[in-house]
Amino acid sequence: MTPTVTPAPGHDTHAAHGHGPAPEPTVFGLLAEFETADGMSEAARRVQAAGYTRYDCFSPYPVADAADAMNFPKSEMGAVMFTGGLTGACTGFFMQYYLNAYGYALNVGGRPYLSWPSFIPITFEMMVLTAALTGLFGLMALCGLPRYHHPLFNSKAFDRATRDRFFLCIEAIDPKYDAAATRAFLNDLHPVQVEEVPE
Repeated sequence: MTPTVTPAPGHDTHAAHGHGPAPEPTVFGLLAEFETADGMSEAARRVQAAGYTRYDCFSPYPVADAADAMNFPKSEMGAVMFTGGLTGACTGFFMQYYLNAYGYALNVGGRPYLSWPSFIPITFEMMVLTAALTGLFGLMALCGLPRYHHPLFNSKAFDRATRDRFFLCIEAIDPKYDAAATRAFLNDLHPVQVEEVPE
């Protein structure tokens, strides 16, 4: 008969078997919930003034005041789409020139091989096509898509971000982030609640 051994109080069975203590979940950040867009915008202004840099606002509809408070930089999409469109236009133009002058060098009606007026429709269509595709994939890349799950989805309250609530989240990777100090700071902004969001 094998004797039964009862672990002493405070005895860690994981550590006894070499597994160590169970790891604590990683924190993504602190999420503050607000009832109005003005409350979120004012909070964004104070967060920006306090020196936080890794935070974001979430709302059911665009809030211009919040975007201004966060000092959003000018979008890179203009430069991305211009580069894509210019690349497509040049590609379309020189593709036609190569085919007419070298690939299938046919003299049609005595026109020169570099008959650029006839190249304009294809050049334009290539510009539009590549600008559109560059805009689509460039936007996905800049937004970090596709991303099938975000840590904020771990918050039940965050479900209301698409309906009637406004949220501001300060991420744990912010250099100024301190769990206790940041929570106290957010509580001073008079939110409905402040929630710690696991990774």
